[in-house]
Amino acid sequence: MRSFAAAAALLLAAAAPAAPPPANPVHMNQLGFLPGAPQRAIVADPSAAPIPWRLLDASGKVLETGQTVVFGDDAQSGEHVHRIDISAPAGAGYRLEVGGRSGRPFAVSPSLYDRLRGDSLNYFYQTRAGIPIEARFAGGPQWARPAGHPAERAACLSGTDAQGNAWPACDIVRDVTGGWYDAGDQGKYVVNGGISVWTLLNLYERQQALHRPAAFGDRTGRLPETGNGVDDILDEARWELEFFLRMQVPDGTRVRVPVGVKRSRPGLAFTEIDAGGMAWHKVGDEHWTALPTPPHLDRERRILFPPSTGATLNLAAATAQCARIWRTIDPAFAARCLAAAERAFAAARRNPEVYAIAAFTGSGGYGDPDLSDEFYWAAAELFVTTGKPEYGAALEASAWFHTAVAPEFGWPKMATPGTISLALVPNALPAEDKARLRRSLVAAADAFLADEDRTGYRIPYAPAGWPWGSTSSILNRAIFLALAADFSRDPRYRAGVVDAMDFVLGRNPLDRSFVTGTGARPMENPHHRFWTHQLDPRQPGPPPGIISGGPNSTAMGDPVASHLKGRCAPQTCWADDARAFTVNEVAINWNAPLVWVSAWLAERR
Repeated sequence: MRSFAAAAALLLAAAAPAAPPPANPVHMNQLGFLPGAPQRAIVADPSAAPIPWRLLDASGKVLETGQTVVFGDDAQSGEHVHRIDISAPAGAGYRLEVGGRSGRPFAVSPSLYDRLRGDSLNYFYQTRAGIPIEARFAGGPQWARPAGHPAERAACLSGTDAQGNAWPACDIVRDVTGGWYDAGDQGKYVVNGGISVWTLLNLYERQQALHRPAAFGDRTGRLPETGNGVDDILDEARWELEFFLRMQVPDGTRVRVPVGVKRSRPGLAFTEIDAGGMAWHKVGDEHWTALPTPPHLDRERRILFPPSTGATLNLAAATAQCARIWRTIDPAFAARCLAAAERAFAAARRNPEVYAIAAFTGSGGYGDPDLSDEFYWAAAELFVTTGKPEYGAALEASAWFHTAVAPEFGWPKMATPGTISLALVPNALPAEDKARLRRSLVAAADAFLADEDRTGYRIPYAPAGWPWGSTSSILNRAIFLALAADFSRDPRYRAGVVDAMDFVLGRNPLDRSFVTGTGARPMENPHHRFWTHQLDPRQPGPPPGIISGGPNSTAMGDPVASHLKGRCAPQTCWADDARAFTVNEVAINWNAPLVWVSAWLAERR
């Protein structure tokens, strides 16, 4: 009989990921380059002197020669860095040689991002709840699966939390079918859904406002609704919006929750509130499921978490955006969205301090102690949609409306999406205010470009410590840069977008593409409960077009990344391992900016 130690060692060995293809010393975007855009490569070398390089075409003919530019020691990558800029025309089979080291063959093509654009959106279809995932839309039979949580009815939370608080008994049961699974788990969260829906819909609104070609017109995507006469990106976003509408608390519902408490602690007091119009915070499992556990095999009890002001404002903002987009596409749906948005905003004003603090296992928290930005965001979306003075007054009263430099955004920091909508989408805002808001976005983009001089790999991102989901932070910055390019026509901002995507797709010290199925050395083993071939050969690996959370030097709490702590430069704190949830999970709010930025880069200019 095997000892426990031997069995554990066998399990760890079986779970170890397969080795990727060999790394290449010449680090560049593993898809290639766009014509007319910067073409940059990086080499790590201890030499303090420039190194000769040459660019060869497919026949071996030398097209260009030069010397590297020595950046020097780079704290972000832990390397001594040399930079190279080339200018190859459209074509394929190019190769860059640097000091006798040969890079991979690469192409220069205007269609470089066409496939990634479609693959990244298809992720959202594949993470849908409540519907069978079909091989014809998913890309192959290996990714087909039965519906996860069909006809889902969840009971509201009760019981004792991790802090010893007894949450009041609750007999409410709601139909919460549909929506997107959030990440590697099978929770469904209004808060993280809000930024994800906004990002997809903003891509559509940008193209409408600036008269750009549709990135996802009808019959361009791989999803069941294609062919219905509606842009496929709207069909996908509607799947989550319909779930949001189910998550709104019916009028007349009273619940007992802590009020004014921003973080969980022992000894909570519960107050009965009128929760009508608010949003239930999330739906999640009672306990974390094991890896792997495909959604249709999830047997955990599903729990409906108490309403929160943060979720309510996310619902208000997303459904306000829905109301104006579907106004001419499906007026009845638009009217449902507008009614939901206005009810939610009123409910949030009535209950402004109901924070998400329930300390239970089995799902992500998504608590946010500062909701001033969400109030501003929701007011902005409602003002753009309706032009009503009450929402304009809410904007004027918010400090976020008057900031000179738009702040970065992410699910807990949602002021800038409101500013983008006000600055981009036609609305009743005075022209001088719209121009001021555009300047605040461009000012932020300028600050991000300044970061390129502080990092050897020349990317518009140089934090002292890299956070959880760093790739999405980089791509959200790329959205700022893209809009600055749209507003100003200054090519520096487009170059910054290219630099951001280059890092994500291989121009990094790991020589890895953080996107599945994309590039020579893509991420292959995400932290996920279905795409777990690493852990169970009967399960599939991931489909293409899904982004890893990426390097994380600040919160390395999983069993794999914890062994890297203190031993990796910030840009290298990453592992392609399904067990490494702090560095290699996937999530809807991370893939949404990948859709946005790849679609922006795919536009023919």
